[in-house]
Amino acid sequence: MSPTLPLSFLAPLVLLAIAVLAIRHPGRRPGLLPRLSEGAAFGALLLALGGAIQVALNGPAEAALLDGGFLLALRLDAVSATMTLLVSFIGWIVMRYSRTYLDGEAREGAYHGLMLATLAAVLVLVQAGSLVVLLLAFIAVGAGLRRLLLFYGDRAAARRAATKFALVWHGGDLALAMAAALLWVAFGTAGVDELSELAGAGLPPSGQIAVALMVLAATIKAAAFPLHGWLTEVMEAPTPVSALLHAGIINAGGVLLIRFSDLVQQSPGAMAALVMLGGLTALFGAVVMLTQSAIKTALAWSTVAQMGFMLLQCGLGLWALALLHIVAHSLYKAHAFLSSGGAVAAVASIRRPGPVAVPGLGAVARSFALALVLYGAVAAVFAFAAGPKSPQALALGAILIFGVAYLVAQGLADAAPAALTRRTGRASLAVAVAYFSFQLGAGALWGPGLPATPAAGPLEWALIVLAICSFGFVAVAQALFPLWAHHPAAAGLRVHLANGLYLNALLDRLIGGFRAAKTN
Repeated sequence: MSPTLPLSFLAPLVLLAIAVLAIRHPGRRPGLLPRLSEGAAFGALLLALGGAIQVALNGPAEAALLDGGFLLALRLDAVSATMTLLVSFIGWIVMRYSRTYLDGEAREGAYHGLMLATLAAVLVLVQAGSLVVLLLAFIAVGAGLRRLLLFYGDRAAARRAATKFALVWHGGDLALAMAAALLWVAFGTAGVDELSELAGAGLPPSGQIAVALMVLAATIKAAAFPLHGWLTEVMEAPTPVSALLHAGIINAGGVLLIRFSDLVQQSPGAMAALVMLGGLTALFGAVVMLTQSAIKTALAWSTVAQMGFMLLQCGLGLWALALLHIVAHSLYKAHAFLSSGGAVAAVASIRRPGPVAVPGLGAVARSFALALVLYGAVAAVFAFAAGPKSPQALALGAILIFGVAYLVAQGLADAAPAALTRRTGRASLAVAVAYFSFQLGAGALWGPGLPATPAAGPLEWALIVLAICSFGFVAVAQALFPLWAHHPAAAGLRVHLANGLYLNALLDRLIGGFRAAKTN
């Protein structure tokens, strides 16, 4: 453990200093305050970069106060340094974007203060070294985001979204608090690092219950099915808030699981629950996303699907790949939200394409066979060069290649030009190579600090087969959709899917979301 205090521990303080100034002057502050906010975010990014360099040179570091169940600690290692750098980078981009986006708003100062305070809480969360700090950071993130969702408080939809978010998010906080208490009873410590070491000897009954509650908290905060509805209704907040939420805050559930991966992996039931719930959420979110016409709503459903896939990766024990997924998705989704305003104009300016080549059943079958053959060949090459891969990793790669097979099907359609066929074939090969390359990189960067993927037993094999068959079925159905899209039953199904099978309306009724929209 390095004795040097990591610079990244100071990043939340820099943000909070400017946040206090902004909140004390909530009205419009031309020029000065937006620049100070952007400067504070950039300063936090530089501190995060300095902390990452310190970890690379000196190894993990920790700072702690008190002890026992009230331990207050921050910890920086390869995982937390990565997340700190990611969050601070996205935070800087969002605050820079906000300078123009919020210019002239009546509550511009309040916005900058709340954004900086929420960003500071997220930085504390990803660097938490004890259960107490982790829980307090989760509560602070929820409180800050709720205030941001109410930035346009006169809108009924904004009030409903904020009410729903608060109930769901703080329900996850309650589950996490109970898990923390049980872990203290089971192990007598609140330190994240100590808990990971002690978990190697197995989990007592109270520890098993604690892990179940922790998984519940993580899935709630990752907007997993069926409590996903709040994430699709936060579009009434300013676009930079959506960017920070979908590119940073929503990852908190995954960060929780990865940080306590040693404990979670000791519970086969918890791992199985993550595979099933994550897979269901990924499939449901992806299918509903295809029916959305509004850009930001489609992006929200995309986030639901991506978070489900991340939970699936955690359940398979592919912890380094789950962290890589978080990083990649965060960067992509931040860009997607911040550029969504120009998407309609960009699409409208594109020359209209000609008739779309519709693949038949034979083309779809050939495309999936070709994609899987290319994937198998690439997997064999990487296994020869870098050693065999776990069944979980191979299964995940097969699921990813199903998405490419859909594109290959377009290239193999009878009406498709030869150039398109070649391009889609090259795309399949490139994705397979990229998957194994990134897997090697993620394992080298984060693998030493995370548990190895468990050996696949009967339960794991059953879940692997179920996941492959489920994702394969949906991919084939999507590829064949143009053949039956005009059937009356397809039109009705599309309406139901566009409304998320009405699960969100049921949640509204249960938690009083409709009444929240009517209150002043």
